[in-house]
Amino acid sequence: MARQTQTKSASKKKKASKMKTTKKKASSAQSKKKATPKPAPKLGLSNELLLQMHRLMVKSRALEERLIKIYKTGEAFFWIGGPGEEAYGVPLGLLANKGQGPKHDYFHLHYRCTPTMVALGMPMIDSIRLIMNRSTDTSTGGRNFSNHYCYPEWNVVPVGSPIEVQYQMAIGTAHVQKRHKAGAVTIVTGGDAGSAEGDFASCLVWASRPANPLPILITVQNNGWGISTDYDGQHGETSITDRGKAFNMRTRVINGNDPIESYIALQEEMEYIRKEQKPVLLEAKVSRLYGHSSASGANFVQNEDCCINMFEERLMRAGLLTEDDASQIKAEYEAEARAAQEQVRLEPSPQKETLWDHVYTDGENGDWRKF
Repeated sequence: MARQTQTKSASKKKKASKMKTTKKKASSAQSKKKATPKPAPKLGLSNELLLQMHRLMVKSRALEERLIKIYKTGEAFFWIGGPGEEAYGVPLGLLANKGQGPKHDYFHLHYRCTPTMVALGMPMIDSIRLIMNRSTDTSTGGRNFSNHYCYPEWNVVPVGSPIEVQYQMAIGTAHVQKRHKAGAVTIVTGGDAGSAEGDFASCLVWASRPANPLPILITVQNNGWGISTDYDGQHGETSITDRGKAFNMRTRVINGNDPIESYIALQEEMEYIRKEQKPVLLEAKVSRLYGHSSASGANFVQNEDCCINMFEERLMRAGLLTEDDASQIKAEYEAEARAAQEQVRLEPSPQKETLWDHVYTDGENGDWRKF
């Protein structure tokens, strides 16, 4: 009997010990489970693409801020650009079919296009040579304003100073692309104030004719201002895209301060144009961070949303970027822009003998005095 009692007692102790061990293990497992960090929020694009877009946005901003400094120190006559539009302009450049000829996308850009050019691969020094009017400037030979780019090898049509003439010009390349049936897109960009020009209306008419619709992405970067005129005082329509609806055209309004939304929306619309060979009118709501141009002071506007700051916060929350990373990237591009300026200072200005060069194709004389 005593033996049986001892055996039962030992068995009870063993069970109790097992239960304690099991509870400990469960408690330890729960503790480990609690300590496991939550997975980073999915942002809709690959991590590599997100970080690439961030770097290009920071690079574009560093370049534009360097151009402003060049103007303010008296080394340039005029600045005009698009700080604040990086979240829209960078995805546009990344999504393009870059190359020369009608089998590739054509760009009819306005002078707030630096983010798109940086995304296409433009070196910083090219932009600095242009604003400092050096003969080494590949776009104009040093004879035009800042951000008036021209890259025939990428189908970047010369940026013009007259407001919104690019909308009418874009019809021509879209016609050629339609004939070649290569699935290429003509991309034309402009501002909200310029949509009041007749060229914009003509573009809507010619792009949407039922007998011959054109593969053209018509975009408006709406920053709420036309130089110093408020958007609300000039536009009767709720959105600029409302005007496209009158032509039965596909339209879309996006948050151009969000690079993820911009990339996905542009990708969808460009795929539609390539497949259907029909136009799209797209309006991107963006910020204007340094005013319209140096004519309005080119000072930072405090009450505007900064797309780079907002994007960096999202990347940090997702664990893809740290504050140190962001600071290092910014410092890297600021140093590159400063070094480019120092190099360009030593480069020659254009000479009067070259004034008529490149006015007409194949070197044909453009000097009316010698006709």
